[in-house]
Amino acid sequence: MDAIGGEFDLVVLGGGSGGYAAALRAAQLGLRTAIVERHKLGGTCLHNGCIPAKALLHAAEIADQAREARLFGVMAQFESIDMPAVQRYKEETVVGLCKGLTGLVAARDISYIEGEGRLSSPTSVDVNGQRVQGRHVLLATGSVPKSLPGLEIDGDRIISSDHALVLDRVPKSAIVLGGGVIGVEFASAWKSFGTDVTVIEGMKHLVPVEDENSSKLLERAFRKRGIKFNLGTFFEKAEYTQDGVKVTLADGKTFEAEVLLVAVGRGPVSQGLGYEEAGVAMDRGYVLVDEYMRTNVPTISAVGDLVPTLQLAHVGFAEGILVAERLAGLKTVPIDYDGVPRVTYCHPEVASVGITEAKAKEIYGADKVVALKYNLAGNGKSKILKTAGEIKLVQVKDGAVVGVHMVGDRMGEQVGEAQLIYNWEALPAEVAQLIHANPSQSEALGEAHLALAGKPLQFYDQ
Repeated sequence: MDAIGGEFDLVVLGGGSGGYAAALRAAQLGLRTAIVERHKLGGTCLHNGCIPAKALLHAAEIADQAREARLFGVMAQFESIDMPAVQRYKEETVVGLCKGLTGLVAARDISYIEGEGRLSSPTSVDVNGQRVQGRHVLLATGSVPKSLPGLEIDGDRIISSDHALVLDRVPKSAIVLGGGVIGVEFASAWKSFGTDVTVIEGMKHLVPVEDENSSKLLERAFRKRGIKFNLGTFFEKAEYTQDGVKVTLADGKTFEAEVLLVAVGRGPVSQGLGYEEAGVAMDRGYVLVDEYMRTNVPTISAVGDLVPTLQLAHVGFAEGILVAERLAGLKTVPIDYDGVPRVTYCHPEVASVGITEAKAKEIYGADKVVALKYNLAGNGKSKILKTAGEIKLVQVKDGAVVGVHMVGDRMGEQVGEAQLIYNWEALPAEVAQLIHANPSQSEALGEAHLALAGKPLQFYDQ
């Protein structure tokens, strides 16, 4: 088998967020680098996840603004959704970013090979009938939508998020199976587009990994928007009806709709790629790594959705940078996954960093944890935007803030400061000294910390 380009310092299998971040940083540090990607640079985030989904959500936000314009004295009118036009807008966004990324990779002199790659040894990847040899291999093959046993995704009536992103119509009704991030984002967008939506979640709350207070606030907001949901009972079966799909739950309750979106998470892409044959330790399809993203094979690392860490594009990005810097001989620090910002871009948005109140009580003891909730009703900019919600702070008594949990429009834009507060182990009094611009939603974070520091000013009782 012919070799491509001699020996590389790093061969990256997968060009998503984790893969291309590793390649860009490795090249920047002087490592000769190659990327093997079966589709297009950018991976799930750019083509089947974060970016296209948020484009749809922004279109949904515009639709809601048109409907609500008269509340602000603007005489606008919502007519309808032109879904092919929405899709064109979405694709323009994706294509533009992909072109930019492709140009960046070329400018860094990274060898880019498009094709179905397979790990052929601990130091090589085969693609297009040729072998790419490297001193080190990074596995970054990402994930795909999962389903449930006995539930077949047909791409027509029973669809995954991949199918939902390219629909050329607005469904009249939809059942969303799964109330996590993907499920509630699509439920939110579809409702704004005019779909009758029902979310089915087996756990007792929507976005169940978030603080329970955030889940309850989102549920309240969804009820107000007319998004229906059924919690605490698991799915049993789905069957076709004359016009759509009928879903039956374990308690016998049934729901019918035009389409069923299966949003029960994503699974790793690892089967048949030569990982086991190369001796890589795995568990349920995930590649196992240590805190420095090293597998049990010294010449192989892995990052992103392929490993059992948070399935977030920015997590894969950070993991890829960590691997590149470690291979270049720089001092690296393991990622604190609790310190990673998390945002669900539904309406209203749910954003958090740090640990929940329940987790804090497990770790420190119930008597050592203080929680405070600040209502956005006391924030001028939130009043102007007509958004409702809360910021909840979780603090170790007389110590640092260990959790920031926010619900409300544009809260995703406030999570950057929240990330600094958590990761720098800030005391409430230290944050309270900072001056926040007025009027801004960032003031809400400042006011919450003023209250937690014992000097509440514009603080409204719940």
